[in-house]
Amino acid sequence: MSQFSRRKFMFTAGVTAAASVLTNACSKKESNSSTASNSPAVNIAPGDAPEVTTAKLGFIPLTDSAPLIIAKEKGLFAKYGMKDVEVLKQTSWPVTRDNLETGSAGGGIDGAHILSPMPYFMTMGMTKTKQPIPMYILARLNTNGQAISVANTYKDAKIQLKGAGFKDVLAKAKTAGKTDLKVAVTFPGGTHDLWMRYWLAANGVDPNKDVSVVPVPPPQMVSNMKTASMEAFCVGEPWNARLVNQKLGYTALVTGELWKDHPEKAFAMRADWVDKNPKATKAILMAVQEAQQWCDKPENKEEMCKIISNPKWFDVPVTDILSRMQGKIDYGDGRTEANYPNSMKFWADNSSYPYQSHDMWFLTENMRWGNIPTDFVKAKELIKKVNREDLWKAAATALKVDVAQIPTSTSRGVETFFDGVKFDPAKPEDYLKSLQIKKA
Repeated sequence: MSQFSRRKFMFTAGVTAAASVLTNACSKKESNSSTASNSPAVNIAPGDAPEVTTAKLGFIPLTDSAPLIIAKEKGLFAKYGMKDVEVLKQTSWPVTRDNLETGSAGGGIDGAHILSPMPYFMTMGMTKTKQPIPMYILARLNTNGQAISVANTYKDAKIQLKGAGFKDVLAKAKTAGKTDLKVAVTFPGGTHDLWMRYWLAANGVDPNKDVSVVPVPPPQMVSNMKTASMEAFCVGEPWNARLVNQKLGYTALVTGELWKDHPEKAFAMRADWVDKNPKATKAILMAVQEAQQWCDKPENKEEMCKIISNPKWFDVPVTDILSRMQGKIDYGDGRTEANYPNSMKFWADNSSYPYQSHDMWFLTENMRWGNIPTDFVKAKELIKKVNREDLWKAAATALKVDVAQIPTSTSRGVETFFDGVKFDPAKPEDYLKSLQIKKA
């Protein structure tokens, strides 16, 4: 199996150990964010009382972590019997991975808001100790809501969704003496890495030859752009809006333009924890699903953004979060969108459902870039082990979700990207063969 290069991990590896200590040190303080007196009464059927009342769940300060935070702040975990759930801030995706590997018994975490490919990597043994840590994807937390932003240096070139000119301006920058052109993503093989690589390749830029793709923790994206150490980055909100508000760069595209209603973050837990605590897992899922429905209601957007902007969660101005959540996009280059239809969704249009077809795309793209072996038979077997849409359905049924909102298929069907390329999850081999720029 090909491994991620040491160079790609250098930026984040150094902070992992210290950040892990900081995360665990803060756990007790953050666990008290919702008091029992503010929690609704337990609302579970007789015989469904969870085996335990606590779980430790991680999140990165990105808007798509909102369902976990809202489930905590609104007492929804307690509502279903999980009164002692802790929602703990992680400083980077490698820290999240390492804390999941450790597990709560060792001072880590049991589950997390996570990049959708990561539970597969961990199950395959792509961990700190190189040992497999079986994981389950229990829900998709959201669709849409990410962006690719570029430095102000390229504003005159008008680099946007169809950025054919990006290859030329990068070439000119190299000619002028800037030989190390960096574009930042949040984790090798993660969703932001795949959006960046897809966009670059579709516009003729080879991400393995024409630029250096480097990992940077989401909260550090803006500061790195400020020091002119990168040409572009791909990350979730609020960091793209924050870049624009500070006039340090502009948004070339929001990812709903790249792929309409694309899957994004997942809610995943350690398989051993879920297998040991099936009732507690259902209770947690019910709380997360109810929080997703709450977050998607227009009348709740402002309150949601105020809650997550709090210092104990994101510690950013609410103005950096709210506008894009409401579909109001200031790209920072003169373009504005008053009511963008493909903004972040938490529940609408089956956003919460973990389609297996989407996981096949994530695995196929990781095959494309040489991160995992090109083996579709094993990929299909792996998806059946990791993707627990059956548990999602069980929780939704217990929550009395309208049957019309519970998908009956593991596939959302053929997906179409901005450049006209189609992905048929029943024929992933054909999709991979059709791609011109790739490593596989």
